[in-house]
Amino acid sequence: MARHLRLQTARWRRAVLVLAVALGATALLIRPRAGDDDRTDQAVPPPTVATPTISGPSVSILAAGDILAHPEVWDQAARDGRGERDFARIFERVRETISAADLALCHLETPLAPPDGPFRGFPRFDVPPQLAAGIASAGYDGCSTASDHALDQGPEGVVRTLDALDQAGLGHTGTYRAKVDAGRPAIYDVNGVRVAHLAYTKDLDGVAPPAGMEWMANLIDPARVARDARAARAAGAQIVVVSMHWGTEHQHEPDVEQQTWARQVAASPDVDVILGHHTHVVQPIELVSGTWVVYGMGDHLARHPEPVNENRDGVMVRVTFTPAAANRWQVAAIEALPTFVDLNPDIRVVDLERALADPRVSPGRRRIYQAAVERIQAHLLTRNAGAAGLVVRGAAG
Repeated sequence: MARHLRLQTARWRRAVLVLAVALGATALLIRPRAGDDDRTDQAVPPPTVATPTISGPSVSILAAGDILAHPEVWDQAARDGRGERDFARIFERVRETISAADLALCHLETPLAPPDGPFRGFPRFDVPPQLAAGIASAGYDGCSTASDHALDQGPEGVVRTLDALDQAGLGHTGTYRAKVDAGRPAIYDVNGVRVAHLAYTKDLDGVAPPAGMEWMANLIDPARVARDARAARAAGAQIVVVSMHWGTEHQHEPDVEQQTWARQVAASPDVDVILGHHTHVVQPIELVSGTWVVYGMGDHLARHPEPVNENRDGVMVRVTFTPAAANRWQVAAIEALPTFVDLNPDIRVVDLERALADPRVSPGRRRIYQAAVERIQAHLLTRNAGAAGLVVRGAAG
C-alpha cells in the first residue's frame, strides 16, 4: 500500500491523505506577438464574481487539461530556476485557484526522465522529473497518468514517473509498476470524504507493453470501467471520478467513439463525473444520463511547435459535491474556469477570470484574454451544458 501525504492551505486548513488501495479491500483509510505582455508575475486579486452558494457540507474537486511538457517548457523552467529547472513559476497564475479546491487532479501526459536526462520531446517524450515538484507546487494532489504517451519510454519510464510523483507527494492512477497494483484507483480522503480516481487511455500510440505486462497501463473498456467503479464503491468510495484519454486530436467536437463511450460509462450508477483529455483543444461539456461528461479540457500546459490559440486555450473544471442518500455524494455545482498559455515574455499558465479582474493587465493583453474566454465558452456550450447548469467563469453575461 502506497501512501502519499500533502498538507495544503485552501479556504480552510485541510489535510489530504492519498492512498493507493486494492479494489477488493474491505476498509479504507479510507501565440500573441512578443512584447504584448507588459506585466510581471505578481499576486492577482481575486475575481469579484461570486462562486455558487452551497449550504451545508461540500467537497470541491478541480481538474485540468493535459500537462504536456515540450522542450520550450523545460527551457523556461531552467530560466526561471537559473539553471535548476524550476517549474513552479509557470503555474503561479493558477496556483491560488488550484490550491483552493479540496481535491485537485492533474493529467500528466508524458513519462518523466532521469534527473539529468537525456530529455526528449515529441514523438516519444521523456521530460524532466522536476516537473512533478512544479505540479505539486501548483496545488495539485494527484494526477492521472494513462495516456497515449504513457509507454513512450517503456516500463522504465513508467516506474520513473510514478517514483517521481511519489517523491513529490502526488497521488496517481492509470499506470502501474507491478501487476499487484494494476487497476487500483487512487483513493483520497478529502475532509473525511473518500474520493476514488480512475484513469484510462484509448491507445498507447503504437507502443505495446512487453508480453505479460499488459496491465501496466489502463486501456478504455467501458465494461471494465463500470466494474472498477463498482469495486471502488464496494471498497468505500463515496465519490468516483473517471479520467478518459480519448478523442480526435485538434477536433473541438467529440467524435463518435467518445460519444459512445461517454454514454456507456455514464450509464454506470457508480460513476459521478467523467473528465476528458488528449485532443489538445477545448471540447464541450454535456450532461449524459444525469452524469456530467467533460469531453476535453484542452492543454493546461504545452508549447506546441506551431502554437495557435486553440492549443493554448484550456479549461479547469470545478465540481462541487454535497451529501446524498446511502453514503453517496452528488454534484451540486459545476464550473468551467478558462485558462490560457501565455508565451511572451515567458511561458505561464493564466487563470483568465483572475487575469481579467486584475487592473494591472494592459488593454492589449485584456483583449487577448477576453477573446480566449469567448472562444472557450463557445466550445464548452455546444451541447446545452449552460441550460443544464454549467457556469463558465469570467464569461460576459
